Amino acid sequence: MDAPLDAVTPEAIAECEQRIRPFIRRTPVIEVDGAEFGLRGHTLTLKLELLQHSGSFKARGAFANLLTRDVPKAGVVAASGGNHGVAVAYAAMKLGKPAKIFVPGICSPAKVEHIKGYGADLTIGGDRYADALAASETWLQQTGALPVHAFDQNETITGQGTLGLELAGQAPEIDTVLVSVGGGGLISGLAAWYSGRVKIVGVEPFAAPTLTRAFEAGHPVDAEAGGLAADSLAPRRVGERVFPIVWKYARQTVLVTDAAIAETQATLWRALRVVAEPGGAAALAAVLSGAYRPAAGERVGVIICGGNTDVVDFNRSC
Repeated sequence: MDAPLDAVTPEAIAECEQRIRPFIRRTPVIEVDGAEFGLRGHTLTLKLELLQHSGSFKARGAFANLLTRDVPKAGVVAASGGNHGVAVAYAAMKLGKPAKIFVPGICSPAKVEHIKGYGADLTIGGDRYADALAASETWLQQTGALPVHAFDQNETITGQGTLGLELAGQAPEIDTVLVSVGGGGLISGLAAWYSGRVKIVGVEPFAAPTLTRAFEAGHPVDAEAGGLAADSLAPRRVGERVFPIVWKYARQTVLVTDAAIAETQATLWRALRVVAEPGGAAALAAVLSGAYRPAAGERVGVIICGGNTDVVDFNRSC
């Protein structure tokens, strides 16, 4: 496999976008007066990637893998905190491939039901993503299935980078992009696409500071892995292939509390009737909580990256 800085380039991302375009949505952006969120003097551009097929940006990387790699008769195997598993299951269903998905016990019920609904063979076990990954590797050895890594794979990173290509066309004037970080597939894809043309800021929960700890150490290291968004933002460490890209192009992170994430979920619903999962709301939480303070005139884009949650109960009477 080629080195990530050589393989995950704007040119590779543009080529990937053409290949996966028939299978993904061009998700909308919305400009919001910051005053609606108590931020006077700022306009925020929200990229509503939670409206993507399978409920998150992960569909981009899943299709990038399945459309550019040879899938054996045994199909594909993936380990996931939830969203990646949903996306791989969806992509496999659309392309007529078998899929085996391993998720930890912290995976949300909404994501479990999505994976089952897309027809994948699902195994739930262990406490964290690392447990699911170990189980998936055993399955790989037994069956010869194609592994689709949630973040630390060139094809995955390249696929996630297509979100940056799309956003650049929709909002070419932005100066900064705030993005939630788990294993780092999305932030590295965005960083590779923009290649320093805009500032990329990673947002992590205090309870799962994987990229922050990696920046402190100068290389990926184990970090705390818990909190409200643990099913999507707590893989324990960022990817080895992810790190060189973000080290070069996205050297800033901010940390947010679980309380700030939960409040942002409520604010998104109250102000925009947008239902985001905790991991999907974390990037906006950085702005709303003051963890990230835009400079005067700074044009900020925020990725709302996932919406796989059962927080809204439509069985309840109005």
